Amino acid sequence: MEKEENKKYRFGLLGRNISYSFSKGYFTEKFKTLNLKSHSYENFDLETIGQFKSLIANTPDIKGMNVTIPYKELVIPFLDNIDETAKEIGAVNTICFTKNGLVGYNTDCYGFRSAITPFLKKHHQKALILGTGGASKAIDYVFKTLKIETTFVSRNPKANQFSYEDLTQAILEEYTVIVNCTPLGTYPDVMQKPSIPYSYVTSKHLLFDLIYNPKKSAFLSSGMDQGASICNGYSMLEFQAEKSWQIWNSHP
Repeated sequence: MEKEENKKYRFGLLGRNISYSFSKGYFTEKFKTLNLKSHSYENFDLETIGQFKSLIANTPDIKGMNVTIPYKELVIPFLDNIDETAKEIGAVNTICFTKNGLVGYNTDCYGFRSAITPFLKKHHQKALILGTGGASKAIDYVFKTLKIETTFVSRNPKANQFSYEDLTQAILEEYTVIVNCTPLGTYPDVMQKPSIPYSYVTSKHLLFDLIYNPKKSAFLSSGMDQGASICNGYSMLEFQAEKSWQIWNSHP
């Protein structure tokens, strides 16, 4: 039997084109600080989710994974079990490798709620969610628990969603929280931003961007220029990472 002190604990991030990732740097530094020499964190950069089974079969010692764009929903059929919150959200961003198989969780919701709550004021009753990917589902879930009404904004809107062209002054006066869940503005394309009418943003607005690189995206800068409160995604990532770490360590 392998001695405990010689055992390896591998963790990583599942995604596509993720060399920019926050997670690898964060956990590598964390393991160094905690003197966990047997722990490592790496990027699992897959072209398609179809490569996931092969990755698992050929990568020993994995204890946990984070999941990012574009696999938060696509990875679900490969899991053996899903936590109730992740099931309700319909997206997984944390996988724990247990004796009973692969279990999926969503820590985005915990991270987002922890990050945005200090900024919320009484008049923040309605929120626009820009984008409809896996992360946006966790954002919507959190707002529901906070009793904040949401509407998604999409380039290809479905029923009960807005297109970017739909956004008028009246709508922005009503929806005073705006969350960017799209990758627009991520380094190196830092000049890009969602196409909303920023001239209607006011000091009553709160703009939250899931992007953390750059620290102040073009979306946030445009909101700040109008007097809005702003917050980037860095603290959300820290909160969700620590929640992932807690989950990985709760399973033997």
